[in-house]
Amino acid sequence: MNFELSEDQRMMLESFGGFLDEHSSMARVRAAAATNGFDSAMWRGLAELGAFSLRVPEEAYGLGLGVMDAVVLMEEAGRTLASGPIAETLVATRLLAMLGGDAQSTLLEQVVAGETVISIAFKDIDKYPVQWVAGGAVAAAVIARDGDRVVLVTLPPGDNRGEANLASTPLAELRLDSADCTLLGDGTEACNLFAQAIEEWKLLIAAALAGLSREALRLASEYACERVAFGQPIGTYQGISHPLADLVVEVDGGKYFTWRTIHDIGKGLLDSGAQISLAAWWNTHTAERVVAQALHTYGGYGLSTEYDIHLYNLRAKAWPLVYGDPATLLEEAGRRLYTGESAELPDVGEVSIDFDLGDEAHSMAAELNSFFEKTLTPELLAKAHYSFDGFDAGVHRKLAEAKLLFPEWPVEWGGREAQPYVMNALRQVWEDWGWSSHAASTTGLVGSMIRLFGTDELKEEVLTKIVSGEVICSLGYSEPGCGSDVFAAQTKATRDGDGWRIDGSKMFTSGANIAQYVLMLTRTNPDVAKHKGLTMFVVPLETDGIEIHPVYTFQDERTNITYYDGVKVKDSYRLGEVDGGVKVMSGALQMEHGGGFAKSQWAMLHAAEKLCRELPGGNGKLIDGVDAQKRLARTRLHAWLSEVIANRALWAGVKKLPNLAYGPMAKLFSSEKFLSDSADLLDLTAPYSLSKREGPAGFLNQCYRHAQGTTIYGGTSEVHRSMIAERALGLPRTRA
Repeated sequence: MNFELSEDQRMMLESFGGFLDEHSSMARVRAAAATNGFDSAMWRGLAELGAFSLRVPEEAYGLGLGVMDAVVLMEEAGRTLASGPIAETLVATRLLAMLGGDAQSTLLEQVVAGETVISIAFKDIDKYPVQWVAGGAVAAAVIARDGDRVVLVTLPPGDNRGEANLASTPLAELRLDSADCTLLGDGTEACNLFAQAIEEWKLLIAAALAGLSREALRLASEYACERVAFGQPIGTYQGISHPLADLVVEVDGGKYFTWRTIHDIGKGLLDSGAQISLAAWWNTHTAERVVAQALHTYGGYGLSTEYDIHLYNLRAKAWPLVYGDPATLLEEAGRRLYTGESAELPDVGEVSIDFDLGDEAHSMAAELNSFFEKTLTPELLAKAHYSFDGFDAGVHRKLAEAKLLFPEWPVEWGGREAQPYVMNALRQVWEDWGWSSHAASTTGLVGSMIRLFGTDELKEEVLTKIVSGEVICSLGYSEPGCGSDVFAAQTKATRDGDGWRIDGSKMFTSGANIAQYVLMLTRTNPDVAKHKGLTMFVVPLETDGIEIHPVYTFQDERTNITYYDGVKVKDSYRLGEVDGGVKVMSGALQMEHGGGFAKSQWAMLHAAEKLCRELPGGNGKLIDGVDAQKRLARTRLHAWLSEVIANRALWAGVKKLPNLAYGPMAKLFSSEKFLSDSADLLDLTAPYSLSKREGPAGFLNQCYRHAQGTTIYGGTSEVHRSMIAERALGLPRTRA
């Protein structure tokens, strides 16, 4: 897996970024907007850097680079609001080079040199002779489709075509059927090349909007750190920071989903055409929300033309709308996914980024799949459940024997030293079989804490049993009055001879009714700051003085409230130093934060698709309707985004990059979309979805109830938003 640009692309980023910082400054953007929305000097400078030859094939004396190289330019163009139709000219120039031949070599040279602008018309001029064209006010020519022909429409020189518009860009409404036309090509091949250019434009505009959105968030966050209200920076207020935190996750997701789409096109993957439509729709939809929230962060000052944020607001809305209503992109994705509509995919060229988990991951996933296929009898599958209720001790021991229970652990502790990418693939197999991983993951976390912080005696007495699959563990963090503030724990551990006495209660100790041990956070010093007086223990649940009472949730699962009255624990069962529980706890939380629920989202989507193919709707099945296709496509997009956001966190961890809350981003986005999509799919398939009968209807019903808890456990969405605001956006701490 690789989320990193190539060395050449990083150099290109530096070159284009540095140039645009100087030549597309906000002063230059304002100056261009005051005339015709086009900065000719900037345009020529970009040409000198090779911008307009990027996608021109080498045989036409261009650079012959791939779509990812053009994306590097477009993200910077978006960040700096570059004044000119860059995306349109990039695809038009490639078309001119591929179809124009020697007859258009002079025009091609002029365009590549930045002396002339050409653009592209999105609709067939045979049906739409008059249409809006990005850059139409300054273009010398427009490439258009005319029935089964692709033509070059030459525009009259000196024609005053521009007019006032939303973002003061060089947009123009042009009549293209009465101007001079030159045939560039006809027939299937020429029309396919034109269609590919339109698909490439969608990717480029998605990239530009990702760059624009990220910069708008930076400006809003910077302002939120400077502006003071009620005696403190407004960024300390969650009403300001939390919406920005949500949006930075969505912007990053859109950026990397665009990258993944290019990767998948290059790999020839099945749904790439739908991904193009979804990338363009998502980044358009997200940019609109980002710039509105960014401007709102400024309050009344955001309305003033003195502040630059309004420029981002207007361009975010204007740039994609030249294509038409963005909602048509979501409809298009639905058709491509569910009616078999094909798309002409662009030749993306060389792609160095990689979203594949690798051969080792696929191999071990196949092994685990084979294990489940042999082991999970119909009787076992009948008791399967996503919670601890699906636990089976026999299967657990067999997984341990096959060294598939904790494969990421060292060999000496029953593992295979499987790398994070392998573990990701294995988690998907668990999800595919619908087999609960709760006992394995929770026990694995406790076992890892013992390996890191446990005494030799604890390792001998407990860890060996964990490795063999004889025992499982639960977590004793939360308390009835503490919620997400785990460091406010009041359960006491006091010295008792050579050991300790524990008194108190814990809430949501899921699995405690079937587990043998609980990882317990206790207060050992009430006279210091709350985070300094904590100590962690591993407590045997069969010890005298422990009571376990069930708490049933409407998610069809059992959790527990546990009471501890004079519970005796050996000192050797302590993890880490006395009053050093925060260090141990931080390690545990780091393991628990992140990951996300993409795999649950995929399972839910597949059930919804199956149900929509079964249910009647209109004159056919429910899935034949445009509305169902759009909503399923949006759910699929959210699952893809959750996946790419989680993979970014996974990759960053492997590369040991700075922690910018990538894990919390994955958890936040996936749980919130799991929640909203489960409700939407319940609506879509109602009233059948009300039933708990076996099959897709019952599963969707369960997903709706399951999703409610995912925004709470493993770190609530509110806590994660604060972490993201601080680490990813540099906003002040909001949880003092």
